[in-house]
Amino acid sequence: MPTSVMSQAKADPSSNPAAARLLGVQGNYGQALGIPASWAYDVIKQVGNYGEVYERELGNGSPYKFPRGSNRLWNDGGLIFVPNFD
Repeated sequence: MPTSVMSQAKADPSSNPAAARLLGVQGNYGQALGIPASWAYDVIKQVGNYGEVYERELGNGSPYKFPRGSNRLWNDGGLIFVPNFD
């Protein structure tokens, strides 16, 4: 999840309710697991989203320079699809 989407969902939860639930702004999905409601936000903030991690560890920001190929988002010709978090 890009930082701009995270910021917008935290500032205005009605703009993206699914993102607001994932980020712990609405609901408390972490409670059943015994973790803070902001668990997903905390992880994404610390390590980045999938694309950022891929670029840093395997892509252009790494010594390997592997193209994303099938690891691109589905709407960019890849196989990565993110289901709704409802």
